[in-house]
Amino acid sequence: MSKKTIMLICSAGMSTSLLVTKMQKAATEKSLDVDIFAVAASDADNQIASKTIDAVLLGPQVRFMQKQMEEKLTPKSIPLAVINMADYGTMNGENVLNNALKLMEGE
Repeated sequence: MSKKTIMLICSAGMSTSLLVTKMQKAATEKSLDVDIFAVAASDADNQIASKTIDAVLLGPQVRFMQKQMEEKLTPKSIPLAVINMADYGTMNGENVLNNALKLMEGE
């Protein structure tokens, strides 16, 4: 698998940074080559325009943005999902990473 880029969006970009760390740890344990980063909702458009992104995950607190983001991402064929609230609450990086990988495979 070539290197994949996963972008997480949250309201301020802070709470998701711990989840990113846990996802990166899970990716390292699986020997996966992924770039995972978090951005504030206000910076999401800039990142989408300037980077090659393979999947976008919305934090539960910004799930209201799902339709708006789908309109931006669908023409670029970038899959989008809302992070499971239980996985987010427990900072289960492995589950969130696995869901992102399935999303990129089109499952």
